[in-house]
Amino acid sequence: MSAETEQTSGGFNSLKLVLAIAMIIVGIGGFYYFGNESLLLRVIGLLVALGVAVTLVMMTDTGRGFWQFVQGSQVELRKIVWPTKKETMQTTLIVMVMVLFVGVLLWMFDGLLLWGIGMVTGQGS
Repeated sequence: MSAETEQTSGGFNSLKLVLAIAMIIVGIGGFYYFGNESLLLRVIGLLVALGVAVTLVMMTDTGRGFWQFVQGSQVELRKIVWPTKKETMQTTLIVMVMVLFVGVLLWMFDGLLLWGIGMVTGQGS
């Protein structure tokens, strides 16, 4: 009995998703079909079609799962301890100094290799 319920539910979910896609296509098609009408009316019609499509998607298992994911993400975002302005400035300064240090170090290493290769090939002074 459970398998029949899941199969029926899956069929309705697929139907709802197909209808949602059809609503989006109809909304976009209507937007261009009524090109002579007011832009405001066409945009309102498009937004209504998108709203109906989103409502249909949210009525599926996939839509409900996505909404639960969004809610869980919001809960996790509240748990984040964001750095203070002072910590951000200090970290940025450390990163900039390290980039400068590594850049100079690589420049010196490149010069050393250039000099060494020049000596080996006889092109150096």
